Amino acid sequence: MGILEKISEIEREIARTQKNKATEYHLGLLKAKLAKYRGQLLEPTGKSGAKSEGFEVQKCGDARVALIGFPSVGKSTLLCSLTSTHSEAANYEFTTLTCIPGVIQHKGANIQLLDLPGIIEGAAQGKGRGRQVIAVGRSADLVLMMLDATKGEIQRQLLEYELESVNIRLNKRKPNIYFKRKKAGGLTFTSTAPLTKCNEQMVQLILHEYKIFNAEVLFREDCSAQDFIDVINDNCVYMPCLYVYNKVDQITIEEVDRLARQPNSVVVSCNLKLNLDYLVERVWDYLALIRVYTKKQGQKPDFSDGLILRGGITIEGVCHSVHRTLVNQFKYALVWGTSVKFSPQRVGIDHVVHDQDVVCIMKK
Repeated sequence: MGILEKISEIEREIARTQKNKATEYHLGLLKAKLAKYRGQLLEPTGKSGAKSEGFEVQKCGDARVALIGFPSVGKSTLLCSLTSTHSEAANYEFTTLTCIPGVIQHKGANIQLLDLPGIIEGAAQGKGRGRQVIAVGRSADLVLMMLDATKGEIQRQLLEYELESVNIRLNKRKPNIYFKRKKAGGLTFTSTAPLTKCNEQMVQLILHEYKIFNAEVLFREDCSAQDFIDVINDNCVYMPCLYVYNKVDQITIEEVDRLARQPNSVVVSCNLKLNLDYLVERVWDYLALIRVYTKKQGQKPDFSDGLILRGGITIEGVCHSVHRTLVNQFKYALVWGTSVKFSPQRVGIDHVVHDQDVVCIMKK
């Protein structure tokens, strides 16, 4: 029996198993087996296997956004509307057959937008060109999931399933679980929070499935068995996702209002160019980009050319962005903006800067 057949059999077993207290250990074991087989499918160990053609394009700009969706939902039209790039758009499926990059210019930042070929059901198992599409999606900083507003929620559920199958976790953060393999000593299990979704017995069963008998496990929050499996495999990508509902001009205003109020969702019409400016603003917010301006001592700051950086960055990161040798010469920095109580304020290298701060770096 091949890996695909094993995966299908386990998925059928999970689907027909009732979820209750009596079956939770059985389901946990099945999920561990499923994750193990999916890992083998996505990362084949054979040396003679032919490499499939990929879509990878050079990463450029300040951030990368992957545009993912089923065929003929408006991805190419959106790319043409937001960037100066031309991507073939037509009213039939699979118009786009390769990865087409474009650049969104917003607030001084260059955001790379990748128009990927439409995903079909079974993409995670390699149907269509799904595996190449998903591989590029894993390298992005944000996923824009393009959905047809006229087709309800079924597209979203199917796409989420395909991405979950290849260890892309949308709008989730990495589980706060400490896991370390040991050479001896058996299993050491502790938790600093009440556990309702997993317990020591479940952890032991999952570890035995991976043939791990000596390990140290610490749950710092209430996590599920699937969260623990993800920590063991250590191959999941956690990234933000915006659900973009296109073709809202073809549904009722009540349905538009319902979709717009859902978490992480934006409603647009690419053909009528409705709400595209708001979509770009949401992309900026989800990427958590900030602008930091620099100034030389005794001179005015240059507001025409700011540094585009990630939110939460420190003065050390600002130094690296200006020049890689600047950290070694750093003495202190003067900061104007919302990150300090006084303007200017003298700060050290670990100070976290905010959007539109002005920084003057003083050297030794």
